[in-house]
Amino acid sequence: MNVVLGQFFPGTSVLHRLDPRTKLLLTLVLIVCIFLVRGFLGYGVLFLFILLAARESKVRLKTLFKAVRPILFIIALTVVLNVFFATGGTVLVRWSFVTITKEGLINSAYMALRLILLVLGTQLLTLTTSPIALTDGLERLMSPLRRVGFPAHELAMMMSIALRFIPTLTEEADKIIKAQKARGADFESGSLVKRARAMLPILVPLFVSAFRRADELALAMEARCYRGGEHRTRMRILRFTRLDTLAFGLTGLVLALGVWLPV
Repeated sequence: MNVVLGQFFPGTSVLHRLDPRTKLLLTLVLIVCIFLVRGFLGYGVLFLFILLAARESKVRLKTLFKAVRPILFIIALTVVLNVFFATGGTVLVRWSFVTITKEGLINSAYMALRLILLVLGTQLLTLTTSPIALTDGLERLMSPLRRVGFPAHELAMMMSIALRFIPTLTEEADKIIKAQKARGADFESGSLVKRARAMLPILVPLFVSAFRRADELALAMEARCYRGGEHRTRMRILRFTRLDTLAFGLTGLVLALGVWLPV
């Protein structure tokens, strides 16, 4: 399984050196702009911006696009639903109960592009930001909510641990699948019910392994006297620099251009 979700690729590029809070905020703005774009020109600008950012960060495009592979079924299902079940507009094809309209095709293309851009943007964030930096950035951004009793540190820690263990559990599942295939297991033939039952020998040991790793992590944190975010110090103090200001300005201009471009 070539899943890179949650993995971090170290580097010294400009994108790697940005403050994690800057990258989190810019990713959030990018997500909002993806839903505000009104035409293919705007999506082309956002797509080109992500590709240029990936090239600057020395992340291979093949590695970046691997994140799209797991959601291809969702993209295909979204396209089919928008093409065949859209109502109203200019009819292009009508056969029996199936009606394909121009607006349905355009909306399906918009939805597919939105899903792809969302995955690529968030994937670029995790590839260029270490889990520890992400945790610190999230905690600092949510720290004002502590005044109302919001557990900012605990939530950031849980998200960091979840991202950290996605590649580990993926590798564990890959090993279990190969071991079961070596014993003669068949996961690809038969009916849907039969294939679902064939997944049980994978899911059971995977859940057992996940619970064991969680227990070991809890014991390790307890042995190191972990007590949450209270009186916790950090080796690296987050500070905004001129580089972050330039990133905000440049990204803001590009995203504003993508949203401003007409249909």
